[in-house]
Amino acid sequence: MNTKLNRSDFIILAVYFLVSLSIQANDYYSRDALLIEYIVDFPAQIIAICCTIFVFVFWLIPKFVSDKKKYVLFAIYGLLTLILFSAFEYTVGFWSGNNDWNKYPKGFNFIINMINRGSQQTAFPFALLLTKKFYEGQNQYLKIEKQQKENELKLLRSQIDPHFLFNNLNTLDSLIDSNTEKAKEYINRLSLIYRYLIKTKDAEVMELSEEIELAENYMFLIKTRFENDYDFHLDIKTEIEDKFIPTGAIQTLLENVVKHNKPQNGNSIETIISIDDDVLRVINTKTNAKPKNESFGTGLENLKTRYQLLSDKEVIVINTDREYNISIPIIKLIE
Repeated sequence: MNTKLNRSDFIILAVYFLVSLSIQANDYYSRDALLIEYIVDFPAQIIAICCTIFVFVFWLIPKFVSDKKKYVLFAIYGLLTLILFSAFEYTVGFWSGNNDWNKYPKGFNFIINMINRGSQQTAFPFALLLTKKFYEGQNQYLKIEKQQKENELKLLRSQIDPHFLFNNLNTLDSLIDSNTEKAKEYINRLSLIYRYLIKTKDAEVMELSEEIELAENYMFLIKTRFENDYDFHLDIKTEIEDKFIPTGAIQTLLENVVKHNKPQNGNSIETIISIDDDVLRVINTKTNAKPKNESFGTGLENLKTRYQLLSDKEVIVINTDREYNISIPIIKLIE
């Protein structure tokens, strides 16, 4: 618990004392209390309650509960605190009321009375303060948790395949000599992709329409590099406005297709990007040919982790002998 008291804490205590002492003042008036009782009893009660609360908040809880968990010592010192400050407040009130000192409680009866009196007087203001501190702590925890999620998402977004630029530069180098016009188009598409990556580097989600444009540019790079080895079809079955997916999600899924599937016997890898109302599917055919470089699936795992941080919906993977089917939920920010 945060033991630092702020202005609102003192305001809560002030309001409590104002209401509580107003009620007590009415009781004092009803029994024709002496003027000195008003002058002495109320400040003594405020001092006793505040001192009890402050001892618990600033000393007992931090020293014996928060770190060391010495509950027996906490109980002993807590009872002593109640007895001490309740005795002070009770004695002052006993004196101001001009009572007979022969009737002043003694021994074990005195201890029980002070514990009971202290508990009753401090319970409600203490509960108010602790409840407020609890919810302040919860809000602070949620802010920290949100910041941690944002940091994790940024880290995951930064984990782009390091071979991406290298492979594209090699493709571009071969195009410059063989097909100048296509090389210019390749440069243009590549620049659009990097411009998009720079623009969205801090974005957790992006509009589906913009992600589709990124995917189209990325598919052009793949088709240019591998020619007829890969064939892509985009099937949009619904409106795509006001719908979102994690930034770069389609690119990650297309990278997954290329990494894990190599064409065999002249048969290209067929890939369908199907977009329904609530889900985006990438379905590709499979071959028995294994890729030269083993992939550890970090891109797909990162995408799954990002969905865990962004929503309660999961990525679904169906892997058969003939095809690989992966479905990612579409996020609707406006319901």
